[in-house]
Parts: sequence; structure tokens; C-alpha cells
Amino acid sequence: MPSISSQSTRMTSSARRASDSPAAHWLARAGLTARGVIYILIGWVAILVALGKSSHQADQEGALQLLTGKPYGLVSLWLLGIGFAAYAVWRLSEAAFGVPGEANGAGPRLKSLGRALVYASFAYLTIKVIAGKAASQTGQQQDLTATVMRHTGGRLLVGIVGLIIVIAGLALVAEGIRHKFMKHLRTSQMSLRTRHAVERLGTVGTAARGVVFALAGVLVIDAAVTYQPSKAGGLDKALLTLRNQPFGEFLLIIAALGLIAFGVYGLCEARWRKV
Repeated sequence: MPSISSQSTRMTSSARRASDSPAAHWLARAGLTARGVIYILIGWVAILVALGKSSHQADQEGALQLLTGKPYGLVSLWLLGIGFAAYAVWRLSEAAFGVPGEANGAGPRLKSLGRALVYASFAYLTIKVIAGKAASQTGQQQDLTATVMRHTGGRLLVGIVGLIIVIAGLALVAEGIRHKFMKHLRTSQMSLRTRHAVERLGTVGTAARGVVFALAGVLVIDAAVTYQPSKAGGLDKALLTLRNQPFGEFLLIIAALGLIAFGVYGLCEARWRKV
């Protein structure tokens, strides 16, 4: 009977072989590029909202809607959709074969599976935007929250989901502050100046993304506690909550700049990510 250590070695080897394939490299680069671009667009929409120059939602759908009607919009939407699908397939391969550089436990694989499902939904959303059939993400989230809360134990379940989102957001803040994202990059291929620039972008961007996610989770918990599904929502609801605070436009612009920083870091990650 093979030992646990030999099984672990084989699992690590299969993960390394899967990650070393040209297909895995292409999927990762395309997916990370699409992720970077969508966060830059979300940040730009949020700035326009703060300045009162846009009625789009400051989320993935609003960012995609921003491209519709532009001369380059249809091509850009298709490229983003392909990128999101590539990201989902890449993360699914990690869930199946293991995550390079991580322990062979269930945790990293489950994270990759969750990310795959999220970006598969973004690819589907992009197709709906291209077809002109996209509905409000915030409205759909609120409808789902209302449906769940009508069932026994539903409010508790919604509250738990909100708590998980808060924890995930705070984990992103800690990751940004502690520069943990740098372990995934081929820093030996960067100049010292480039490394410092990427580190700053990743720190600011990852922390800002975490704060927005945590705020979205707080809103979900608040919806469960007060039994008001309309309080729940995603990125758009969290950013609008910032805008409604004292000095809200300033806070929203700061958060938007943080998301743009994450998007630019994402493009750097597409270039230097260890895959």
C-alpha cells in the first residue's frame, strides 16, 4: 500500500505537470488580464458615479455595460468573456490537479473551485450583456436574499453568508498589508523599481478590494438582522453606501482608485504570475 508521503508527492507532481503546460499558461494569462481590465473598468464607473456623470452600476455588469455602444465595445466584450472563461477553466484545473506552490489540502482546491464558479458566472454575464439580456445584479442578489429569508432558518443562512464575505474581505486586507501576493510572482524577472511599483499596487489594490468586499458582507448581515433584503447587495451597493456617508464622493473616489490599482496590479500579475 503506497504511503501518504508518496501519494502527496504524486499529487504535487501532477499539479506541477498540469501547471507547466502551455495551455495552463495561456488560460492563466488571459484570465488574469480579463480580471485586471474589469476592475479598472469598475473603478472608472465608480469615479463617474461619484462625479454624477454615470447612471451605470459600479459593479461587473455596470463595467460591461460601459463598453456597449462603443466602437470597440463588442470586440472588447467578447475578449473579456473569453478571458473570464479562461480564468474559470484555469482555476478548475487547480481544483482538480492541485494548486502549485500550495499544500495539497482541500483548502486551496476549494478556493480555486469557488473562484472558477465566480468567473464562470462573469463569462455568462458577459454573454447576456452582449445579447442585451442582462438584468441588475444588485436586484437579483436582493431577490435571492428575500427568497432565502422566507424559509425557516433563512435569515441565519443569509447572516452566515454575510459573515463569510466579511471574513474573506478582511483576509484580503491582511494579504495586501502583509504582501502575501508577492509569493505568486516571478520577482526575479523584475527590476527593483518595477518590483516596488508592483508591490505598492498590490498592497493598495488588494486592501481596497478587501475593504469593499467586507462592507458588502456587512450589508448582507444587516439585511438578515433587520429582515430587509433591499439592504443586501454586491460591489455596487457597497460603493453606494460609501457615497451616502459624510464626504461620500471623496470616499467613493478613494475606493475607486483602490480598485483601479488592483486592476493594474492584475495586469502585472498576468505578466509575472508563477503558473
